[in-house]
Amino acid sequence: MRQQSTREYLPATSASVSSALSRAGHSQTGTTGMVSELVYRNNDMILTHILLPLLRQLAGEPRWLLWLSPGEKLSRRWLAQNQLPHDKIMQLSRIPVINSVDAMEKALTSGNYSVVLGWLPVLTEQENYRLQQAAQQGRCLGFIMRPQEWHNDNAPQARQLNTVQIHSFSYH
Repeated sequence: MRQQSTREYLPATSASVSSALSRAGHSQTGTTGMVSELVYRNNDMILTHILLPLLRQLAGEPRWLLWLSPGEKLSRRWLAQNQLPHDKIMQLSRIPVINSVDAMEKALTSGNYSVVLGWLPVLTEQENYRLQQAAQQGRCLGFIMRPQEWHNDNAPQARQLNTVQIHSFSYH
């Protein structure tokens, strides 16, 4: 049986994300990495103010951006509308959800990506630790993307009060 992680969730602002990225080594040095979790819902604007500018900035680095999105296909039109270069983004959408934590760990460890976005179920403490270690080893940012409805189904009531919520990506 999987034991759920009991991490604290804090609200994100542009300043807090910039500060976290600096601590993670992505301001200029690229010397280390980190994994963070984003809970999102449709029609939230935080994506356009925090995550998209970060992805645009990281797309300028020599490494790739990876999307691990089981069952969903990323739209080229959405990438173009949001000024994200389709030639710097890789997507794995045909992986079973059960293997997605392992896939994210391997991608983070590889060092081939500046950021890995993964749509994952709620993680155990051990899985979270593995991903944090992998991100540090690969000097990569990892974002665990979780739709609000997944989060509500798997999170205690107290954790729902301080979550970051961003609207969903457009898929076809």
